[in-house]
Amino acid sequence: MTLVQTNPLAQPLVEVRAVRHVYGNTGASGLLVLDNVDLTLSSNEIVGLLGRSGSGKSTLLRSIAGLIAPTQGVVDFPHGPSERKASVSMVFQSFALFPWLTVLQNVEVGLEAKRVPAEERRRRALAAIDLIGLDGFESAYPKELSGGMRQRVGLARALVVDPDVLLMDEPFSALDVLTAETLRTDLLDLWSERRMPIKSILIVTHNIEEAVLMCDRILVFSSNPGRVVAELKVDLPHPRNRLDPAFRALVEDIYVRMTTRATPGQARDGMFQGMGIGTALPRVSTNALAGLMEAVAAAPYNGKADLPQLASELQYEADDLFPIAEVLQLLRFVELEGGDLKLLPAARRYVDAEVDQRKQLFAQQLLAHVPLAAHIRRVLDDRASHLAPARRFRDELEDFMSEDYAAQTLKTAVQWGRYGEVFAYDEDADQFSLDNPV
Repeated sequence: MTLVQTNPLAQPLVEVRAVRHVYGNTGASGLLVLDNVDLTLSSNEIVGLLGRSGSGKSTLLRSIAGLIAPTQGVVDFPHGPSERKASVSMVFQSFALFPWLTVLQNVEVGLEAKRVPAEERRRRALAAIDLIGLDGFESAYPKELSGGMRQRVGLARALVVDPDVLLMDEPFSALDVLTAETLRTDLLDLWSERRMPIKSILIVTHNIEEAVLMCDRILVFSSNPGRVVAELKVDLPHPRNRLDPAFRALVEDIYVRMTTRATPGQARDGMFQGMGIGTALPRVSTNALAGLMEAVAAAPYNGKADLPQLASELQYEADDLFPIAEVLQLLRFVELEGGDLKLLPAARRYVDAEVDQRKQLFAQQLLAHVPLAAHIRRVLDDRASHLAPARRFRDELEDFMSEDYAAQTLKTAVQWGRYGEVFAYDEDADQFSLDNPV
């Protein structure tokens, strides 16, 4: 997929062409996280990489930063100021500060690595600390700072080396809501006032509203593997108002794009690709499934909810809400359509049922719509001992997915099967049985 630049006259700083990345072996057991990704990052723009966990956003960012090499494809820096290649700097999700160094010393680390003289190093570090609002904390250690202040130190450390491109990997996700909003606003103010030395920002996020709030362009990624499925231009003036109808419409549009089902014959984006036992299952608890059905069944939704509104009122981010909603869809408890979640009759019966009836309903949906669970139960039924080693099923799963995904998928099947009393699992023996058959 070739992307169109927002401004064809803007100077390209980064070009990503046909990048593909596989973790582990490049064969069937390897995990394909990025597939044929193209991206052009130009000067004077903030670009967001938006997608769920497993979409390869952070892997792409690390490839651009030079921290990892893609399995295939090219990451190029065609131009920068004075025709030199553009330079990059990165702000991580975890604050990644050296606890034994002061704020000033942490900010100076990058300059020291570049062998900048001590006097100039100190001058530039103090200027960066002042810029991001931590003047007066130069001699403090990370343990003395709040989460927001530590992330400001990380930002100062990234800015002090005068990069052309600032890479940000979910920089606000480890912060509380109010602190994240303050830091986000301060960063946008510095950007709009041209007080930072950078030419462009590339930010990874799974927060849809954050992407619309900050970015000039948004690239929406599918998951497993990560592909660019949409590129959206955000033509809203700064500062942006979350209550603006145009803002809400764009958020709604992104929710629709991220929940739209594929047409017949196409693989679905998200966790549930393919059929049979090789369907990867996320770690979603039955409590979360029940809680979401109960919330949508109650007023004001009464069985049908708009996903952006639901996420906001339940204080869920898209990365938290989508897996729960998609598992409910897999189990045929709900239907996802056009950014809405609608309860199906099975869900309404589940919400109205007592505890034991809920377990029976869940077991019926599990055996009917999750092939791995049905396969485990069938093997147990066919054996005179009604016993089967879990290793047998992990080996089967590893024909379709990586070892880690196979282990995660089987753990999910165990949790769901136990709840529905479809089968039992002995962790010490690593063995399935019918000790608690339906």
